[in-house]
Amino acid sequence: MSDRLPDASLDQLFLTARTRNAWSPETVSQALIREIYDLAKWGPTSGNCCPGRFLFLTSEEAKQRLSPFMSSGNRAKTLQAPVNVIIGYDLDFAEKLPVLYPQNPGAAGWFADPAVARETALRNGSLQGAYLMLAARSLGLDCGPMSGFKAAGVDEEFFAGTSWRTNFICNIGYGTDENLHPRNPRPTFDEACAIL
Repeated sequence: MSDRLPDASLDQLFLTARTRNAWSPETVSQALIREIYDLAKWGPTSGNCCPGRFLFLTSEEAKQRLSPFMSSGNRAKTLQAPVNVIIGYDLDFAEKLPVLYPQNPGAAGWFADPAVARETALRNGSLQGAYLMLAARSLGLDCGPMSGFKAAGVDEEFFAGTSWRTNFICNIGYGTDENLHPRNPRPTFDEACAIL
């Protein structure tokens, strides 16, 4: 059994970590981007299906391609962030199950129904997107996840002709306090949870 993380780690991951809306100009290296993924990939998914797919946009050209699909409230901060990650999922994830889940050679057959495959890809890809954000925070970076964008346009621009689909977009970098709102409340345990 592992020891409890120190309070400073809990602060960095959850308690004092914030969704950032503005970014310092400091770049994020490709080596650090790879390190983020190499941590996040170990998070659990059902049947080790690992449908999450991540397109890291770091060049000005790539960000300009994304910009038209962002809502007006998200466009400026997306262009300012050092990294925009299109967090997606692969509808054909089951093709990799013979390698990823070798203990059950027939596992790919569980996802023959496209509706089941899509639901599984979205659910587990969402988990992997959250793991990616926690990995980034654990390495000293800040995150700004967003839903305000036109997913069909992003898919057409970046994933046309593939089985990848967009889930959400997250800015990553070194956040500043500019445009930082007061911390909003969360539901209490009794409002959001039950124990049977």
